[in-house]
Amino acid sequence: MSKVDTAWLRMDSASNLMAILGVWTLRPRVGYEELCARIEERLLKYDRFRQRVEEDATGARWVDHEVDIRQHVVREKLPRHRHADAQAALQHRIGELAMVPLDRARPLWQMHLVEDYDGGSALIVRIHHCIADGVALILVTMSLVDGGLPPPQRKRRARADGTQEWLAQHLVQPLAGLAVKALDAAGENAARTLAMVLDPGKGAHASLELAHLGYQLVSDALALLLMPDDSPTRLKGKPGNQKRVAWCPPLPLDEVKEVGKALGCSINDVVLACVAGAIGQYLRAQGDDVDGVEVRAMVPVNLRAPEQAWKLGNHFGLVPLVLPVGIANPVERVYEVRKRMAALKGSTQPLLAFAVLAIAGLLVKPAQDAVLDLFRRKATAVMTNVPGPRERLELLGATLQDCMFWVPQSGDIGLGVSVLSYAGGVQFGVMSDTLLCPEPERIIERFAPEFERLALITMMLPWPGEEVARPPASAAA
Repeated sequence: MSKVDTAWLRMDSASNLMAILGVWTLRPRVGYEELCARIEERLLKYDRFRQRVEEDATGARWVDHEVDIRQHVVREKLPRHRHADAQAALQHRIGELAMVPLDRARPLWQMHLVEDYDGGSALIVRIHHCIADGVALILVTMSLVDGGLPPPQRKRRARADGTQEWLAQHLVQPLAGLAVKALDAAGENAARTLAMVLDPGKGAHASLELAHLGYQLVSDALALLLMPDDSPTRLKGKPGNQKRVAWCPPLPLDEVKEVGKALGCSINDVVLACVAGAIGQYLRAQGDDVDGVEVRAMVPVNLRAPEQAWKLGNHFGLVPLVLPVGIANPVERVYEVRKRMAALKGSTQPLLAFAVLAIAGLLVKPAQDAVLDLFRRKATAVMTNVPGPRERLELLGATLQDCMFWVPQSGDIGLGVSVLSYAGGVQFGVMSDTLLCPEPERIIERFAPEFERLALITMMLPWPGEEVARPPASAAA
């Protein structure tokens, strides 16, 4: 097991388990036996889903295991609560499963089929983070749907022996090769200068570029080390051992695109501004003063080349994004988010975070926990945004109506925010610790109104080329 994946394996705690959770709602119903056959046929083609984990003092390794598919695909029945609808019952069960450890004696994944759910079925998926990150798991789960493609055939590489060879294979190469391509979209300068580590070339220009890279690395490392605490809020504190999840109906992706285009912002800027607005409105509703309040979220950044997206394992870094939840004006807020996102472009912080995780995986668990506290003490939330399929999919002849997922939190972080685009919609989900946020649906229900406010104000702004009408002097007086 790579050292980065080992770090994720050992992050399980009494308050936070490192399992990625997802849910699919399907219509019409799917049958249990048919689902077991599909999972066995498609999912078990990936080695990691046929392997369990063995740990010792030197680390962890994957060991082949005989899989009993009925231990990994289980039937689930939702309890019926008075005055609770089907989605509320499903959310309650997902929150319970978020704190049920996966069996370490078996491969670290499980699926729960609710055969009778709201006129169809629901499929809850739990996969330990040490198996793969969200980008890889999207590709894996898409292989399960009708017409899904199996993983590419590949030769098994010889295992690297010794710390020096492992560092070369799993740390230096990702920093200087794979991550260069992936970061190209985030910042051309960063990608170009990191590429020079592989082939620095000759001449003064190359020396200047490498000097700039060194300065960037040192600056970003200091920024991470000296990162101040974000604002104290009711969302930050010592979590307990119970979780709740919630999600909202999707927003039309075309409308989000149009608002972003009108404001000169990206879809991501618009969505993150609405997330910040929803959190701010939630805190105001609790009677909290949010003037000047900022909530830091650790945001995963993909470090894979697109052609490597199917490979399992964890290949991402983290950047700290401070959400301006105290800005009430939605247009002002979206521009502030855009400015902060622009400041992160070209940053080497994702690579540094990846390196920290790799080094942490080399250490004993107490030392790993001490290293990773650098990130966990300084943040209130983990937030991720994953692009899903653009077209509706089918599983065993049933239409995949909605899908959502939740990222795990680590340490004392008690809030996870997930954004997923699927079939022309953008969906927003929250997982929270019940001691810090007992009703995450109170955040969720404010997401769509925040977008509507932003869209309304955007429509009222002058179009390019139009002049803003000025009131007569008498009216102004």
